[in-house]
Parts: sequence; C-alpha cells; structure tokens
Amino acid sequence: MKQLSVTMEVGNDGVAIITISNPPVNALALAIFDGIEEKLTEAMRRDDVRAIVFIGSGGKFSGGFDINVFARVHQTGSNSVLPDVSVDLFVNILEDAKKPVVAAIEGLALGGGLELALACHARIASPKAQLGLPELTLGVIPGSGGTQRLPRLIGLPKAIEMMLSSKSITSEEGKKLGLVDAVVPSEELLKVSRQWALDIAGRRKPWIRCLHSTDKLGSLSEVHDIIQRARQQAKQTAKNMPQHQACLDVVEEGIIRGGYSGVLKVPNVTDIGLKSRPIKKVAVIGGGLMGSGIATAFILSDIFVLLKEINSEYLLKGIKAIEANVRGLVSRKKLAHDKAEKALLMLKGVLNYSEFKDADMVIEAVIENISLKQKIFADIEKECPPHCILATNTSTIDLNIIGEKTKAQDRIVGAHFFSPAHIMPLLEIVRTEKTSPQVTLDLLTVGKAIKKVPVVVGNCTGFAVNRTFFPYSQSAQLLVNLGVDVFRIDQLISNFGLPMGPFQLQDLAGYGVAVATTKEFSSSFPDRTFASPLVELLIKNGRNGKNNGKGYYIYEKGSKPKPDPSVLPIIEESRRLTNIMPGGKPISITDEEIVEMILFPVVNEACRVLDDGVVVRASDLDVASVLGMSFPSYRGGIVFWADTIGANRVYKSLQKWSEVYGSFFKPSKYLEERATRGISLSAPASISSSARPRL
Repeated sequence: MKQLSVTMEVGNDGVAIITISNPPVNALALAIFDGIEEKLTEAMRRDDVRAIVFIGSGGKFSGGFDINVFARVHQTGSNSVLPDVSVDLFVNILEDAKKPVVAAIEGLALGGGLELALACHARIASPKAQLGLPELTLGVIPGSGGTQRLPRLIGLPKAIEMMLSSKSITSEEGKKLGLVDAVVPSEELLKVSRQWALDIAGRRKPWIRCLHSTDKLGSLSEVHDIIQRARQQAKQTAKNMPQHQACLDVVEEGIIRGGYSGVLKVPNVTDIGLKSRPIKKVAVIGGGLMGSGIATAFILSDIFVLLKEINSEYLLKGIKAIEANVRGLVSRKKLAHDKAEKALLMLKGVLNYSEFKDADMVIEAVIENISLKQKIFADIEKECPPHCILATNTSTIDLNIIGEKTKAQDRIVGAHFFSPAHIMPLLEIVRTEKTSPQVTLDLLTVGKAIKKVPVVVGNCTGFAVNRTFFPYSQSAQLLVNLGVDVFRIDQLISNFGLPMGPFQLQDLAGYGVAVATTKEFSSSFPDRTFASPLVELLIKNGRNGKNNGKGYYIYEKGSKPKPDPSVLPIIEESRRLTNIMPGGKPISITDEEIVEMILFPVVNEACRVLDDGVVVRASDLDVASVLGMSFPSYRGGIVFWADTIGANRVYKSLQKWSEVYGSFFKPSKYLEERATRGISLSAPASISSSARPRL
C-alpha cells in the first residue's frame, strides 16, 4: 500500500520543510490538501519558524490533483467532495501568509501541483523539470487559481498558449518567462530554496504575491484582442470542447475585475455554504438621476421594477428618464429594438407602498437627507415582506445612521451605484457589522445578474471609493487658493489619464453634491479637510455647473465646455478670503508637483481605507478606482500606481507638504509604516500592522 503523508521538519535556520508524499507523482489527494493546510497553519503559529519550503518526495514536486476524486463525484452525484482550496488554502492560508513560502520543484509540477507552486512567493527548480497546466485535456479548467496567477507571472499570450495546448515547458524556459526564479542542480535545490525563503523574510528578495501583480498583463484593449484571437483559434482547434472557452472566460474575468474575481470569495459570505436567493422584483424609491439609472439597469436584465415617487409629475419624469436611457442604448446600437421594448414592459410606476408586499429588494435612491432616508426605511420595513433586502444608494452617509429607526438591521445594506447607473460598471456593496451574510451574498449575485462588478466594502462615511477620493477635489481647491490656475490643474489631470479634471467634474456633478459631500466628510474627518469658500461663491453668483450652463466652464449645446474667464474674479475673491498664499503671491509649482499634490492625498486616504479594513484587499480598491472613478486603467488602479512610484516617495512628499501647508497633507500611519519598512502598499495587512476590519 502506498504511503500518503505530509510531513514537516523545522531546521536550526528557522525554515520549515513541508514534504508531500503520495507516490508515484505526489498527487494532491484530499488527505494531502488536509495535511498541507494543517502543516502550514502550524508553521504560521510556531515562533521558531521564519519561512517555509514545499518539496515533493521521490524527486517529484506534484503531478497535480488526484483525478480519482472525480470518480467519487460521478458515483455520488455530488460535487461536495471536491476540496475548496482555490481561496481557503491557496489564497487565505498560503499566498496571504505572514511568512514567506518557497516551492522547491524537482521532476514535475503539473496541474494542481503547479498551481500550488504559483501560490507560493517564489519558485526554485531543478534542471529539466516539467511545468504545465494540462487540465483541459481532462475536460476541466485549472481550478486552483492557475488561470489568474500564470498570466500575471509570464504574460497573457504564453499563459493562454500553455493552458489551451495543455503542453508543459521546462524549468529553463520557465526561468526565461518569469515562472521560475532560479534553476539550480538537484543536489542544491533544498539548500538554495531555504536561503531564498530566508532572504524573502529578511527583505533581501522580493515578496511576490501573484494575484497582486498586473505589470505583465498589458492594457485592457490588448487583453481583449489577445483573448478574442484565442477564442477564435479554440473554436477551430477545439470544436465541441466548451472547457476551452470556459477557461478563457475565467482568465478574462480575473484580468478585468481583479485576480481575486477569478477565484471569487468574500470572507464570511461566499465561503460558509450559503446559496443566493432569487431576486425577481425590485422596488426603487426615487426617480431622479440615480433612481432612474438603477431602475434601467434592472429592467435591462429582465428583473421587474416598481418605481415609486411622491407625486404623478415626478413619477412621469422618472419613467421618461428610464425610457430615454433605454432608447439611447438602441440609438447607439448597444441594444436591439425588441429587447428594449421587452425591458420597458418590466417597469411599473407607483405612488405608494401597496405593491411592495412581495418585493425581494428595495433600493432607496432619494436625495442625501438623513431624516428623509430614516423615515423611508422605517416605512418600508413595515410594508415589505420579512425576506426583503432593504438597500440604500447613499454615496456618503453611514448606514447605521440611515437605519437608526429600523429594527431589521440585518437586512440593511448599501447598494451604491455610480452615475449613470445603467452604464457605469461598479457596484459598491456596503455591509455593516449587522448586515447578514445572506443579504450580502444575494446582492453580490444580483449585481452580477445586472452586469455590474460588485465590490464588498465596509461601512464608514464615503465607504471605499468616495472616501478614498474625497481629497481629490479638496487638494484641487487648496491648490487654487494657493494661486494655481484652475484650468491648468484640469488639463494636467486630464493629461494624466482621467476623463476630466476635478473642476470640470464638479461642474458635471452640480454644486449641491459638492456642498453635501463636503459637509459629511468635514464632519467625519475634520483633521484632513480644507475649507474653501469657492463653491459657495459660485452658487451665490448664480452658477451651478453644467446644470445651468455656467460654472468654471461655459456649457453650450453642441459644443465642448469652454473655460469661462468671468469665473476668475470669483476665484480671486476665494483666495482673498482664505488668505493662504505665501506673502500674498501665487506659489511656483511644476506640472508634476500639481499632479502629485492632487493624487498623493488620494493615495494617503486609500492607505487609511486599507488600514481600517474597509476593503477585503488592495486589488478591490484598485478595481473600484478604475471602474467607479475612471482612474486610468493602464495605470493599474490607485494603490497599484502608488506602488509603482514607491511608498517612500509618496510619504516623503506628503511629509514635506504637511510642514509647509498644514495637516491636510499629513501622512497616515499605514503609509509611514509601509514606507519606512519597505513594504508595498498593496501587500496584505498580515505582514504589517493588523487592520481593524469593517468586513
């Protein structure tokens, strides 16, 4: 009888050697997964262990997942016997470990064996070792994160080639591609791997977590082209083999929505055995810009919507706005005429709560008025069935305040859409400490059903995206009051890659939004807000941005916004009132400094969001910044971009500015710690200070 075991031996150097033994190829049987988890957990707990090395017995790392398990699936008719390792083991315990793990590869690392190695923080291999993901030949796709990690290590074209062809490569080729960190003689494999692990622990070698890497993926347009070509090729070479297309689907999902989406899990939601409930009827309260957009998104996905307004006039406006949204998609050839007509049949306008009695979810989308929202939630709790999800689209207000007068705290959740809601892809799912996992899971599922990218975040003022970006307009206001030209700032931010600068964005959103959000953030974060009178002065002058055609820019139908020279005296009045220009003269500043003084405070707040545990991981914030705030995708997201610059540079710049211009620029503790210790901002909290999770 073959010997099946996972053993661990800790050396005097503090390196734990975990050996996988399941002859002849060390297949990853269920007992092996259990053993790996047990030994890893023990190694993380032990004070005498500084680092870990994985190795296989008998000159082979691992030939992959034990396919005998599939026979048990067929026999029992249940997939419950399949191990849930892609997140629980390979991400949470292994990749996000607080101690470095190195894979020592000899002979072969195929399928799940290579996926295990990919989840490690470095890979050392002996000569001629075979590396590959041959799962498609078995009718399945790589199921333990290989679809996400391999493209991030060796680039998308070669990763797709390896997966679709199921062909392996040698360790020497793997070294050239970046899959293997070093190729060493077999007799030196363990020695070099031990030292490599210690060097990572001592910060002498990089601590690489593949799911955080994007530098080898290319732009989204390049990704799209590569995957489309691969799809066409697979249709020709792998006819009637759906696993090839499914594999490409998962690869694409992970690149566009973040690597963790390809192995999607939300702690304490998707990993506790719950099943999502069907959402067939949604009620939207408020038919304004946001409410009409949200309703449009649902009816386009064949979900019945009740649109409630306070009177017939407002209700008619809301319905017409939804019709315009749908017709607009038809005119731009993004929606077929028959589908548009079908979608509009899924909408019904109402003036009271009588038809809410069988709603599965209610989304409140009224103005940012706390007392109004509290009353609405108290009302809908009485009118809706016990299973109904009670959601708010608030962009800034703490959910605990909104639900203060509501008993069913476990059903309250934030469903924060971005404008225009039927087009913008991001959906922030905001959960409080009392929101039930079932409600969060249901909203995750319906978010995907309406073709959104759902990101689960914690509850605080502004949540993840708006809180992270609230310094964006604040720093712009600060610079203007220091004498920097409004239109120069907008142009430089546009040149950086955002669709428009902070002042044109303020014009677009309307000044009422700016006043309301500034009030919320000033109340919650008084130590890092800048009080500028400029917006109030613009309103006093009869301006409201694009809404009435006059703001910082002039808006005329059929032409692009033009800088309005008549706004300059208003800006001068703001400068006179704030009186912060050194010696009464405008500061001298370079173009690069302007961009950094606008965006480094955003990075600083992103650090606080990470430190407070508002998001599950940094990549969530990167995805949200691109999809919610249109941060340029080719820069990888706000945290990723900051890491390319370096935490130390961001920290020192903010420190310098805080000494000159005040506490608005004061670096956060998280940023200071990462900068001084040389840790990337995106690295998990487990290797730095412990976050205070709001999730």
